[in-house]
Amino acid sequence: MWFRNLLVYRLTQDLQIDADTLEKALASKPARPCASQELTTYGFSAPFGKGPDAPLVHASEGFFLVSARKEERILPGSVVRDALKEKVDEIEAAQMRKVYKKERDQLKDEIVQTLLPRAFIRRSATFAAIAPSLGLILVDTSSAKKAEDLLSTLREALGSLPVRPLTVKAAPTATLTEWVKTQEAAGDFFVLDECELRDTHEDGGVVRCKRQDLTSEEIQLHLTSGKLVTQLSLAWSDKLSFVLDDKVAIKRLRFEDMLQEKAEQDGGEDALGQLDASFTLMMLTFAEFLPALIEALGGEAIPEGI
Repeated sequence: MWFRNLLVYRLTQDLQIDADTLEKALASKPARPCASQELTTYGFSAPFGKGPDAPLVHASEGFFLVSARKEERILPGSVVRDALKEKVDEIEAAQMRKVYKKERDQLKDEIVQTLLPRAFIRRSATFAAIAPSLGLILVDTSSAKKAEDLLSTLREALGSLPVRPLTVKAAPTATLTEWVKTQEAAGDFFVLDECELRDTHEDGGVVRCKRQDLTSEEIQLHLTSGKLVTQLSLAWSDKLSFVLDDKVAIKRLRFEDMLQEKAEQDGGEDALGQLDASFTLMMLTFAEFLPALIEALGGEAIPEGI
């Protein structure tokens, strides 16, 4: 249970909740299969374990792990278009008349309803950690849309969820650009070998570098010409490596072997014990890492009125 991406949301009010209360709330929005005529369903599923008795909340050290599952029927547009064309051609040939838009739309709806029960099913899960002591919700995704789907469903289940995306006082592009220019990041952060540079003009170019010496003259010339760093690979202490972008989204998060080995030792032989140990160690690491990252980026911005 190691997150691979991280979108960070700030709770704007204290979230007074325990595992039992959260469990009951999530049970009001359970994941379920699509009915024969449903395109998609969304709800909460057990983050660990399987079966109807598996809890919807995993609690450890004051942190809560939840999982939302989306199930959708995959009906390719080309299949619908081909079936519609065949039906239209058949009507026009048999009745010697033109099929216009209103009738086409009605025929399309009928075809979709006929094909839906036979469509393939695709399932996907999104994990999130609720950290009341930190005032944060952490979502394991790089997609703002997936994060908002989970948060809005959690809000419906709880009745209220006052959160906003984490923001920092200084423009992240300015901070990241300075770090590449000087090859010196703040605190226990270290610049690695990957970045994205963008021209400030609307139609400006984009340069993406991987496995590149960012101290090279080529990179420094791009910065001198006015390009800004919008993504940068970094390491923190001897525990994490990741890519940070200009929206403070964390991607390709990797926990170093030392942490993973410790989780294996703490978890013992049991599979659920391993999952619990890795989740706990991950969250304790985030409890140190995220405040350090916020400080390195110039401190958290608190919008007026909050």
